[in-house]
Amino acid sequence: MSFKEIFIRHDWDAVGASIEGKRAFDVEKALAADCVSLEDFKALISPAAAPYLEEMAQRSHNLTKKRFGKTMQMYAPMYLSNECHNICTYCGYSFNNKIKRKTLTDAEILEEVAAIKRQGFDHILLVSGEANHTVHVDYFLNSIDLIKTQFANISIEVQPLDQEEYEKLKKAGVYAVLVYQETYNQSTYKENHPKGKKSNFFYRLETPDRVGKAAMNKIGLGTLLGLDDWRTDSFFCALHLNYLEKKYWQTKYSISFPRIRPAEGIILPENAISDKELVQLICAYRIFNEDVELSISTRETQNFRDNIIKLGATSMSAGSKTNPGGYSVEPESLEQFEISDNRSAKQVEEVISKTGYDVLWKDWDKAFS
Repeated sequence: MSFKEIFIRHDWDAVGASIEGKRAFDVEKALAADCVSLEDFKALISPAAAPYLEEMAQRSHNLTKKRFGKTMQMYAPMYLSNECHNICTYCGYSFNNKIKRKTLTDAEILEEVAAIKRQGFDHILLVSGEANHTVHVDYFLNSIDLIKTQFANISIEVQPLDQEEYEKLKKAGVYAVLVYQETYNQSTYKENHPKGKKSNFFYRLETPDRVGKAAMNKIGLGTLLGLDDWRTDSFFCALHLNYLEKKYWQTKYSISFPRIRPAEGIILPENAISDKELVQLICAYRIFNEDVELSISTRETQNFRDNIIKLGATSMSAGSKTNPGGYSVEPESLEQFEISDNRSAKQVEEVISKTGYDVLWKDWDKAFS
């Protein structure tokens, strides 16, 4: 059975009503469970769980420490291009934004890599807009070939691709593929992706299946928090994770928590998730799944990131630039979105260490493959 078949069995409004209908005893049952179900996850993200946040945070901390130890893995995003053929209402790279477009050349990629390596990173995430005529698979393969000797771990966050293309990328040295559904509400998805290849909801929905069939080492999931109701979206993301883990059991998984941030030419929607609610969501995911990696980016504030270290997160970016060439080549090029935590990687490392956690710059080597 495909995830599409599972997905269409669930009604968005009915799921939302089910979450809102959870009560204190449902939350207590979930917190007492040895094996946390999807229904338990609904309870943990429901409004009824708010008074239990301290208990959730303690359990999340203990589960994370048991599974991952007191560690935080560090990575850096490197934007290859801001060229994009999609119209997305929340993104600074949207095709209808009249901005200067930039795609890094080979020489510029190497300049960016040198700047990133000086910060100490050994895990890199390659990011681009979705423009198949310029930032296509051959461009990615060339980029990976240029940098693969410089990093222990290469992940990508680019346009959805076909299975055969993911197989080529894995063979070239890609360890993980991150692909976010943005929202699992088909109506909201269509409103926010009116034109471009990304407007195909189900092609994007089935992307993790194609990545899994390509036997990629890790798949990253997530929703754009604030695009629609975060609770309902998060349930569908957990449903997706649950399906993938059972079908592609040899693959590792991660969840990211991107909140909509201001960007050039966009108007923010009115579905914001508060800091307290985001903590609740992170803890709920950890209680639901001990093994999943939880990643926090520089979209979040310094204060939030400092306080989430002990509560379930396992990886963080730092010193990030969200524009192509942002580290050294063209620092003033347009950002995809504004970041909140502008500290250097060294400053973030010091905070993590003072918290009593070990910073991992490298936890994977190609030799393991």
